[in-house]
Amino acid sequence: MSDANAHEFKEGEVWTYRTRPGESTSTLLINKIESKLNFGQVFHISVRGVSIKNPRAPGGVTTNLPHFPVSRKTLEDSALELVRSEVPDPCYLEGYEQWKQAFESGKAGVFTISVAEIVGVIEQTVNR
Repeated sequence: MSDANAHEFKEGEVWTYRTRPGESTSTLLINKIESKLNFGQVFHISVRGVSIKNPRAPGGVTTNLPHFPVSRKTLEDSALELVRSEVPDPCYLEGYEQWKQAFESGKAGVFTISVAEIVGVIEQTVNR
């Protein structure tokens, strides 16, 4: 059982999480928490220390993902240990603003799969 169960998450928290193989030092940062009707709490996170094959990235690898919105259950099921607290990463704001516009027009939602699975989906998407 992880520290995330029954934890009241806060903006600025950095957590270890159940990662993909080979990314055990990767962490997630909670940048923003908000409540949305029909969704409950939405956590806007950044993930650092991944190794995503990306032909458009310098060196062919992306190591940081600045923004994606996840459900509370996703965070509870993925987060393992609170590492530290820090200031939210302003790099998430561009993705957040795009998501917010799409969400408000009914064209975006929230990830409900694990953070590791989301990283995998992102890797598949950038390599199509």
